[in-house]
Amino acid sequence: MYERLWITMANKNISTYQLIKDYHFSKGQLDRLKNNTNVEMITINNLCRVLNCKIEDIAEYIEDK
Repeated sequence: MYERLWITMANKNISTYQLIKDYHFSKGQLDRLKNNTNVEMITINNLCRVLNCKIEDIAEYIEDK
């Protein structure tokens, strides 16, 4: 679901440390993203703003089977 986020962050040289320190993301938010669990759309929106990217650059919809 959020594997693209880590690729986009690497391409833009943004670390999780920077997200926490400079952009005030919580460790809990980043843990939820790492574990592919639910996050609020405001978090996705903030990531898109910080990374200057589109939602498809950080998230992927995977249909349950």
